[in-house]
Amino acid sequence: MAKKRTKKPVKGRKLSLWGGLFLKLSLVGVVLMLIVFAYFDAQVRGAFDHQQYDKPAKVYARPLVLASGAILTAYELESELETLGYQRSRLFSQPGSYYREGDHFNIHLRPFDFADGVRDAKIIEVEMGPTTVSVVRDKLGRRLAEAQLDPMVIGGVYPGRHEDRLMLGLDEVPSMLIETLLQVEDSGFYQHFGISPRSIARAFVANIKAGRTVQGGSTLTQQLVKNTILSNERSLWRKAKEAVMSILTEIHYSKDRILEAYINEVYLGQEGNRAIHGFGLAARHYYNRPLHELNLSQTAMLVGLVKGPSYYDPWRHPERAKRRRNIVLAELAERNWLTSEQLAGWKAQPLGLAKSSALEGFYPAYVDLVRRQLSRDYQRQDLQTKGLRIFTPFDPVLQRRAENATEKALKSLSERVKDLQVAMVVTRVDSGDVVAVIGGGQPRYAGFNRALDALRPIGSLAKPAVYLAALAQPERFNLVSPLRDQPISVPLPNGDVWRPSNYDNKSHGIVPLHEALSHSYNLATAHLGMSVGVDKVMETFKTLGIQRPLLEVPSMFLGAAALAPIEVAGMYQTIAANGRFTPLRTIYAISDDEGKLLARYPQKPKQVINPAPVHALQYAMLETVREGTGRSVYQMLPKDYRVAGKTGTSNKTRDSWFAGFAGDYMAVVWMGKDDNSSTGLTGASGALRVWRQFMAEASTEQMPFSPVRALNINGWIA
Repeated sequence: MAKKRTKKPVKGRKLSLWGGLFLKLSLVGVVLMLIVFAYFDAQVRGAFDHQQYDKPAKVYARPLVLASGAILTAYELESELETLGYQRSRLFSQPGSYYREGDHFNIHLRPFDFADGVRDAKIIEVEMGPTTVSVVRDKLGRRLAEAQLDPMVIGGVYPGRHEDRLMLGLDEVPSMLIETLLQVEDSGFYQHFGISPRSIARAFVANIKAGRTVQGGSTLTQQLVKNTILSNERSLWRKAKEAVMSILTEIHYSKDRILEAYINEVYLGQEGNRAIHGFGLAARHYYNRPLHELNLSQTAMLVGLVKGPSYYDPWRHPERAKRRRNIVLAELAERNWLTSEQLAGWKAQPLGLAKSSALEGFYPAYVDLVRRQLSRDYQRQDLQTKGLRIFTPFDPVLQRRAENATEKALKSLSERVKDLQVAMVVTRVDSGDVVAVIGGGQPRYAGFNRALDALRPIGSLAKPAVYLAALAQPERFNLVSPLRDQPISVPLPNGDVWRPSNYDNKSHGIVPLHEALSHSYNLATAHLGMSVGVDKVMETFKTLGIQRPLLEVPSMFLGAAALAPIEVAGMYQTIAANGRFTPLRTIYAISDDEGKLLARYPQKPKQVINPAPVHALQYAMLETVREGTGRSVYQMLPKDYRVAGKTGTSNKTRDSWFAGFAGDYMAVVWMGKDDNSSTGLTGASGALRVWRQFMAEASTEQMPFSPVRALNINGWIA
């Protein structure tokens, strides 16, 4: 007889079902957790294995050359040293320090990777005269032909997200910073596994007691993960992700690798729309010094900023920043790293910030010009991420003199003319190097760059092209060729008639060619231009370097052409260089972030015009400032100092121009209003004021010129 099957109790069957479901759910949970961990792991490794911080291109000025006879005052030398972040110290024992006693300087030069090689740190002595360098010696007292300061950074091409970094290897970071950082932010860094339960518990108790958040429990690894991978969102989910990713980071990477990444990543402040990341850049930003040159007080302030860069911003909240710095110093004393006397001494130190404004060392108009040249040769991403070092001929001393000249002129004209703007371009005559640029009335503020982008009628600055086209035909014209300064009517293809007039609305009869240019007679110039031919004059514009297409119409003789100051500078550079065309240069070398030379930009001047007619033209331009429209130049320059130039005024005195040169520098100045309304200023009453002030302060080499030679070669025997 078969046995009767007993039924399984219902309760047991339910437990079995629940157990199976639990097992399945557990397996699903484990799988999901593994997927999440795998995802987090991929994020961590993706962030650190291929970690490529954006390293913007840095633009450097020329290094200041100290050589016997160089034009430089003791004030200017000390100003340059301070801008470079050199600290005044009687001992001058560390690179980046100097000591001044009267006109005697002891300077401990920093090492620097120039485009043409590495210079080691060394000590030099410099004796200054009233306006020049007297002598330069090494530390043993031996005379040196020259010495160079390290060049200052004048700008950069920053990443699209406006972050900036100065990357450092861990071996380049001072041990003082590392020890201070670990003591204040994560004393158990080398013991924990990414998170520190003890720190979390300690912070929890402290916050409960205070009734608010006064202490955080995050390790450096957690801070790095948050800054690199996660957001600042405040939620338990974000904290959970942060903890898991921190553990995974510790599994994959060494403590030293994590610490190095943190030192380069941590956010430490803001400069305009630039985010300051990493201690290397922060040292430059707040103290204008390399990180290894900072003292304990300065290091403590930077470490203190980690807690809250905006809240403890030393420029906006100096007392708050000082209190935070002193807390950091006190923590070091608690570890017996400082005695009570040392602690008191460091607490008494001022913050000692290097600058009070982000505009110091900021030259947007010039850097804008550099960017445009770079964009022809480099991709934008390369400029924003590869840490290129751009070496330029920009001269901060000459730039300051140009700024001083524009400021004085604008101030003197401010009551007479409202909303007046200015632009200026300065080049070296012998090389075509652009050494200074003014883009507007406030040259340290970025904005519309009038030196590059303001297309304005150039007025009588066009006339040298007309006269040069004539003098290039010596069988027809020379300096004393008679010209008719009389009314002229020229029919135009559209049926109109061109009838120019002189500025004084008078005609002057028959005048010699050189006088017609020096006094800027419009009627004589119009007659000359029609005699030479519109096509020949327009070809001369191109030969002088004007690449912009211009209308071939007679009004171009008198400056109807709308050009930017930088274009006019190219034209007058060719005249100043005796007919040698040289493209204006703003970059002479580029290296990578490790100092390897990538490119050079040598100048290759080309003789495009016979020097003889150019020399004759220069004579007439010398006469312009001696006896003609530019004679007020000698209200500031010595009477026997040879310079040449040309005034320019557009219709209804909307634009005031002056372009001219000595033996060393050529400068073009424009003045006008952005709304194109009348200024009431001629070239002589406006732009010339800036030019003469600048040349009086900057030029030390007059034009090498022989008037007799100029007359002889052009068919006029004096």
